[in-house]
Amino acid sequence: MNEMIRKTIEDGKAVLGLEFGSTRIKAVLVDESHSVVAMGTWDWENSLADNIWTYSLEDIWKGLQGCYKSLAEDVRERYGVTLTKLAALGFSGMMHGYMPFDAAGELLVPFRTWRNTMTEEACRKLTPLFQFNIPQRWSIAHLYQAILNGEEHVKDISYLTTLAGYIHWQLSGEGKEGGERVLGVGEASGMFPIDSAICDYDAEMTAKFDELVADKGFGWKLKEILPGVLPAGEKAGTLSAAGAKLLDPSGNLQPGVPMCPPEGDAGTGMTATNSVKVRTGNISAGTSIFSMVVTEKALSGVHEEIDMVTTPDGSPVAMVHCNNCTSDLNAWVNLFEEFAGRFGMKTDKNELYGMLYREALTADTDCGGLMAYNYFAGEPVTGLNGGRPMFVRTPDAKFTLANFMRSHLYSSMATLKIGNDILLKEEQVKVDSLTGHGGLFKTPVVGQQLMAAAMNAPVTVMDTASEGGAWGMAVLAAYMREKAEGETLPDYLSSRIFAGQTGTTIEPKPEDVAGFDAFIERYKSTLPAEKAAVEGLV
Repeated sequence: MNEMIRKTIEDGKAVLGLEFGSTRIKAVLVDESHSVVAMGTWDWENSLADNIWTYSLEDIWKGLQGCYKSLAEDVRERYGVTLTKLAALGFSGMMHGYMPFDAAGELLVPFRTWRNTMTEEACRKLTPLFQFNIPQRWSIAHLYQAILNGEEHVKDISYLTTLAGYIHWQLSGEGKEGGERVLGVGEASGMFPIDSAICDYDAEMTAKFDELVADKGFGWKLKEILPGVLPAGEKAGTLSAAGAKLLDPSGNLQPGVPMCPPEGDAGTGMTATNSVKVRTGNISAGTSIFSMVVTEKALSGVHEEIDMVTTPDGSPVAMVHCNNCTSDLNAWVNLFEEFAGRFGMKTDKNELYGMLYREALTADTDCGGLMAYNYFAGEPVTGLNGGRPMFVRTPDAKFTLANFMRSHLYSSMATLKIGNDILLKEEQVKVDSLTGHGGLFKTPVVGQQLMAAAMNAPVTVMDTASEGGAWGMAVLAAYMREKAEGETLPDYLSSRIFAGQTGTTIEPKPEDVAGFDAFIERYKSTLPAEKAAVEGLV
């Protein structure tokens, strides 16, 4: 088997997918059967500079090169060959945010990531103008907020893109001016609303925006500075000589590799979980948490808790996105690890997570009077412009380890549940299947069981889910290369990628559903305390 894989790599038939996550950059190499044959990683963290969550350009390139080097070393160690040729590649990253460049390719202000909640004024004006929910993290919200703030750089914008779009642009060109100014439609739908009928930005809304800012006298129209939009399966340029050197400074990687449209982590998550068909959905749970449900029709109204984006092939998707998920959980597990260390006990981190998560299944279904808020950052779904992790309990609460862990697991899902209760209960959106992926689901059963309670729907975790978005990106690159004439992305995934795949499905337990519903009512009634903490604890 290793000999076959080695030959696939040597012959340049392997496909690379690379994704920039919030805390980890991950690369996977897949063979012609779409199985992962090598992997690379690079850990990184955003920083809070001048009260703005950001990553520096230096960190972006250091991370990209470090991740690719890790992959190349994995290939060399496993198969004894040097990675020099690829059949196709694609890049994805955290959606949304704000990266404006001038005509010389210089970044005009530090990268403003999806995590920032600084565009409330812009959203309050754009949402009624468009009659379409514009979340704070969207690129158009950041652009309009910069205009409202009178920021000097706006007049000099030549190109506005996302992290994935920036990487793709730079690697497909020969200098800072870049190459292909394009995005996959799923990623583009997090910059500006998409008209699925034409797979492009909504023309009526772009005209309304241009009219809104006409008095500013900018030398650009909106569509002139936004990336072009491509559906999955289209070719989006090739890896340039300069791009190959940027990705692999060793010089081993050859240029000329076909590149698929860069996508966002939402699109790669849908792809990795076979959730691009109507009435399917997926839940990605890591540093942030979001659900995606492919809808049969438009929603009856505008809901600020629900974003309308698209699949990588342009179908409408109802998305509930929450900025906070596992960061507070991770902090508590680190505290327990530190405590154990004081007694000289060396703990395996995965075993510690597993033990604590499993303990939560023995808790009271309503957490016994314990309440937790996991807000490291602001949370627009619940109207918070900042975050303060908080734990509170009644004096007579059942303060056990099990209830403590369950309250924090519930907290990691609570804001997602609030948004999806609107989608599933008020809008009556039908969902046949939900697939979970991300760190919250790594411990078997626990995350699935509690998420099934939150959504009151069966949740499946597939055997490939641990590979996550980087694998999904590799699959999208393979689709570009392999698709037959007229073969849709849903058909390709069902017949070529997921045929015969196995996974585990957990149905919601009525007692868990009732317990989570009781918890969420207390959660909502206690939100004023969390808001007071944000305002008072500075």
